[in-house]
Amino acid sequence: MDIQTILQELELLSTERTKKNYIRNGAHEPLFGVATGAMKPIAKKLKKNQDIAEGLYATGNYDAMYLAGMIADPTAMSEADFDRWMETGYFYMISDYIVAVTLAETDIAQAVSDKWIASGKELFMSAGYSCYCWLLGNRKDEEFDQEKLNKMLEIVEKTIHNSPNRAKYAMNNFVTTVGISYIPLHERAVAVANAIGKVEVSSVKTKCNVPLASEAIQKAVDRGQLGFKRKNVRC
Repeated sequence: MDIQTILQELELLSTERTKKNYIRNGAHEPLFGVATGAMKPIAKKLKKNQDIAEGLYATGNYDAMYLAGMIADPTAMSEADFDRWMETGYFYMISDYIVAVTLAETDIAQAVSDKWIASGKELFMSAGYSCYCWLLGNRKDEEFDQEKLNKMLEIVEKTIHNSPNRAKYAMNNFVTTVGISYIPLHERAVAVANAIGKVEVSSVKTKCNVPLASEAIQKAVDRGQLGFKRKNVRC
C-alpha cells in the first residue's frame, strides 16, 4: 500500500464527532478524525514498516501520524529520528501517545527522555515524563535506578506547579505511576503526591481536570494493583 491509498482508507473511517474531539484536544488540520480502534485492521495489514511509518508521519495529518506510531519499528529509529518526530509533534496526543510510546520500546528510552525533560520545552518535557510512565508500567523494577527515580520525584515536588501546562500533567502522572508500578519508591511517591496536592492545568480552550496523584495511587492499592505492569506498551 502506498501513502495515498492509506490516507484514503483512513478518511473512509473518519467521523465528524471524533474529528471535533481531536480538535478540542489540540489537533488541527490536516486530520480526518479516526478512532484508534478503527485503525487497528490497517495497522495489522501493514505490520511493522518503518518506511511507511515515516511517510505517514511526514504528512502532518494527525490520524496518519498516529498510525505511523502503531506500525513504526522502534529499533530502526535513532535518537535523531525521535528528536525529529518531536519537532513536528505539535500537541500532547502526538508527543505523549505516539512519540513517547514508540520511544518506550527502545534501549535508548531513558537517555532520550532525560534529555527531553532537561530541555525545559513543554512538549518535550511532557513526552519525557510520559515515556517514563510507559516504561515503569511495563518493565521490571530491576531495570531502573532507584536513586535516579527518587531524584526525579524530588524535582517534580519542587517544580511541578511552576512548570508548563502539559509538563505538569505528565509530571503528575509520573508520580502516580511510580507510586503504583515501582514498588521500591511507593511510599516516597505517596509522600510526594500528598505534598504537591492539586495540580492546575489549563489549555487554550478549556481547563483540564488533573486527577489527584494521591487518590489515584490509593485507588490502585485498594484494587490490589500495587506493582501493576502491562504486557505491552503499544496496542
